Amino acid sequence: MSATAAAAATATAESIADLLSARYGAVDPPAPGPSNEVIRTLLNHRSVRSFLPDRPLPPGTLETLIAAASSASTSSNLQTWSVVAVEDPERKARLSVLAANQKFIRDAPLLLVWIADLSRLERVGEARGQEMEGLPYLEAFVLGVVDAALAAQNAVTAAESLGLGCVYIGAMRNKPAEVAAELKLPPNAMAVFGVSVGYPDPDVRTEVKPRLPLSLVLHRETYGAPAEAEAIARYDAALAEFSRRNGMGDTAWTPRVLSRIGTLAGLSGRDKMREVLTAMGFGLR
Repeated sequence: MSATAAAAATATAESIADLLSARYGAVDPPAPGPSNEVIRTLLNHRSVRSFLPDRPLPPGTLETLIAAASSASTSSNLQTWSVVAVEDPERKARLSVLAANQKFIRDAPLLLVWIADLSRLERVGEARGQEMEGLPYLEAFVLGVVDAALAAQNAVTAAESLGLGCVYIGAMRNKPAEVAAELKLPPNAMAVFGVSVGYPDPDVRTEVKPRLPLSLVLHRETYGAPAEAEAIARYDAALAEFSRRNGMGDTAWTPRVLSRIGTLAGLSGRDKMREVLTAMGFGLR
């Protein structure tokens, strides 16, 4: 059975209730609602960090993924994103060093680096002799980041529907200037994150990681956080159990938040982001 067929068979075998229970770690999962194969694919998402390095993607896969990305919503149809597809092993190796030396960047046959790209709009203005007065403002940069994220998520969903595995790489932001130099990005273009794509190694078990319960992220009519501490405690317990089951120690959510956001060291150099972006041509006024 092919990887695509195996993934489809697994998803079909699980009930929507099972998928919801896995997604929330059995912590207050919602009652099953409408479902179809798209929803099943989304609920089955998990990060894949072990790939078959010698199994190439079928011809046309890259173009299909980018067509799916281009089908995402984009603010005012400005389409302020680009993507750099990296398949060259040496370039992937150099980028892996810049992005916390993560092995899966080298192993996956395809690395997609998603760009918040305002440079295209700048060139459009230059070609018509018009100063683009809105480009140096923070709003323009936010547009690029949002557009890139929406496009990438479409591509990831498309990839997973084909039996491929993916993992996002936020560490591309650890050294944004160096990544820009490696990819020869113009001013006003920044690598927001990467996505490694390939066939999952079947010998490495992966599991859906539980997310915060609906009660913490779904607000009706107005924002409210009743019983937040209790819900977080239940989620911490579920995530710690997930971590133990997957050989990751007793990692829960709250310690992760405190480690990642509670200290500047947790930002891995990204506390200098504003200065670096300014040097890369972004105004951020």
